[in-house]
Parts: sequence; C-alpha cells; structure tokens
Amino acid sequence: MEFIDQMNRTIRLEKTPRRIVSLVPSQTELLYDLGCKDRVVGITKFCIHPDKWFREKTRVGGTKQLNFDRIAELEPDLIIANKEENTKDDIERLALDYPVYISDISNVDDALKMIQAIGQIVNESNRAQVLSNQILNDYQSWPQLDGKVLYFIWANPFMVAGKNTFIGQVLSDLGLENAIDDPNARYPELTELELSHLDLEYVFLSSEPFPFKEKHIKRLEKLTQSKVLLVDGEMFSWYGSRMLKMKSYFETLVNTL
Repeated sequence: MEFIDQMNRTIRLEKTPRRIVSLVPSQTELLYDLGCKDRVVGITKFCIHPDKWFREKTRVGGTKQLNFDRIAELEPDLIIANKEENTKDDIERLALDYPVYISDISNVDDALKMIQAIGQIVNESNRAQVLSNQILNDYQSWPQLDGKVLYFIWANPFMVAGKNTFIGQVLSDLGLENAIDDPNARYPELTELELSHLDLEYVFLSSEPFPFKEKHIKRLEKLTQSKVLLVDGEMFSWYGSRMLKMKSYFETLVNTL
C-alpha cells in the first residue's frame, strides 16, 4: 500500500499498521478517537490525551528529544510525525528504518485532510470521515470576535504566534486581527518596547508550552494597556479530534471578553 503524506512523501506499507508510534500529542488523541487502541505502542511525554494512554503507553521522549533506542525496541511499523512539532534531523533518521507519515498543518482544511489520510492509513476511513464532517460543521459556525490580538506562547523572551501558523489562522477564522504584520513571521520575538507601541484590544496567553502566571498577566496589562487573559492552548493549536471541542470553547471565550 502506498500513501502520500503532507510533505508530498510516499509512504509504503505492507499491511495495515499494528505497531504505531505517535510523536505528536494532537495526533495521538486522534488515533485514540479513530479506535486504534492496542495498535498505538509508543507516544511522547507530551501526549497527555487520553489520560489512559498517557499512563499506560510507552513514552519515547519528547517531541524534539526522542529516545531512538526505545523506539527501536517497540518495532514500529508506522511512525506519525509533524513538520513543526518534530525536528527535521530526527524524522530523517527515523525514516531510514521505518515508514514515517509527516503532517504539515497550516489551517483547518489541512487538519481535515490529515484526519482523513490517517484514517485511511489505519483502515478507519469511516470514523475519520465522521470526525471530519463534524469538525467542519462546527467550524462553519464558530463565533466571531473583533479586534487586534497578540497570542503569546513564551516569555523570556516574549514570543507570539504569527499569521503563518495554525494558531494564526484560527485567530483569523475567529475574526481577530493578528498584530504581527509580517505575513511570513511564524513565532517572532518581541521586546517590551515593541509591545508598548502596539495598539491592541486583546492579549492571549497560551496554557502551553509556557506556564504563564498571574504576574505575566499584570506585566502585560501594564505594557499593552489591553485585556489580557489565559487561554487554553489546546483549543488554538491541537489539530486533531480535539477540534471537536473548539466551537464550545470559543463560545465560552466570547462571553468572557
């Protein structure tokens, strides 16, 4: 069997995979919701959903710090990775020994295509189609916001999500204007001086990967003179079956702004 991944690479499999290693938290959860159960043998330490898998599955390191010996011990017949979540060197090394499917997600349409592709690979196309249809239906009725926003993913230095990211596209789909003008900027760093010169309505502090606290809220309120709040990073950046929860979360978010 041959499949084309989102990097336009050909993946060759002798049969439906039975020993899958997932290197991407959102795609690990997708595999669970596709009914893969015992077919997933390895996950990363950041694959926290579902909790049962997080507690029971073999962990193969972090998304960017993989334990290659542990992966080899699992004898995978498929590895699922992502262009942004995993490093190019790690993926190239793994691809020498195993079939590796690489996703590349910039928007909701990319996410839906990934869900359907993985569904086909694991012989769960019907489940994948049902998930995709439900996500698309929700997406078409997302609530709308208005205003200029910065979405922070890190502090010390301050780093934000630019327009050319999945997060940036989600913000745009919600009707918000990203304060980062450069259309090619992905995760630019900003100084306090630069922040103080921006005209913002909102600042979103993601719950991941940086653990923002109350002190960061106060600091950024003072710097930006805007409404600053902590948001659930999974709802802005997880491009698997967790997208089923996005509409409800965004509706709640709208009511708090």
